[in-house]
Amino acid sequence: MELLQMTRPSSFSLISTKKIIQMNNVYTSYDSKNYALKGISISIDRGTNYAIVGQSGSGKSTLLKLMNGMMIPSKGTIKIDYQTPNMKNKQFKLMMHKIGYIPQSLGLIKNITVLENILIGALPRLGKIQSLLKMFPEEEVIEAKKILKQVGLEGKENRKAYMLSGGEKRRVAIARAFMQKPTILLADEIVSELDHITAREIMALIASAQKTMNLTAIMVHHDIQLALEYANRVAVIKDGEKILEIGVEGDKIVDFQTGNLTTEEIMEMYSNESKK
Repeated sequence: MELLQMTRPSSFSLISTKKIIQMNNVYTSYDSKNYALKGISISIDRGTNYAIVGQSGSGKSTLLKLMNGMMIPSKGTIKIDYQTPNMKNKQFKLMMHKIGYIPQSLGLIKNITVLENILIGALPRLGKIQSLLKMFPEEEVIEAKKILKQVGLEGKENRKAYMLSGGEKRRVAIARAFMQKPTILLADEIVSELDHITAREIMALIASAQKTMNLTAIMVHHDIQLALEYANRVAVIKDGEKILEIGVEGDKIVDFQTGNLTTEEIMEMYSNESKK
């Protein structure tokens, strides 16, 4: 009898995982006494939109800082596309430009133009001298102008950042992140303090880019209804613990995490946000 032999490539160029972000039983503290996050486990699929919802001080922003290596956990493990997020990890530092991070403060330089702010996203691709002198190649300027149009700021490239409205500033911060050509976008309260119409415009912009650019978007919110409109899954954080993970499938809210909340409590949480 002739045996069929399994053949495999002699070498592999990379390993890919459907789960681009994996956090397992993570604890972290700012003062080594009290935990800001306790026993957090999160698994995020590549190319999806994931929202983290909770009140101020619940630990939402801390989660994003752990994902981009600005903090390291006290206990537990975190993997971002197979790498441990830590500034001392050489492999992680090489992939950091693939993580677009938009802080609550937005991080814009107010006295330079919209176009110059967006071009900052290209700095990781430039050589040391180019980066220091901010000498941007023509192709990067062309790309920045294309992204400027994508986020709805065409014609405003020469306007100083401090002259913009709140919604426009957020569009600039998003465009700067897109300029990095990221695979992961972390956005901290990107629509806070915006009216409902502008907030939905910003969310729709990110949702569209998330699909066309195959981004994995992780966004911090305080409004669970808005989060459920755009995210594949929503994690609810309370006092540093993940108490719930839900999503919308058709006309149903699906509970992905069996917790202590009842159906009535989940629906009440959703309806309360709807009335705001």
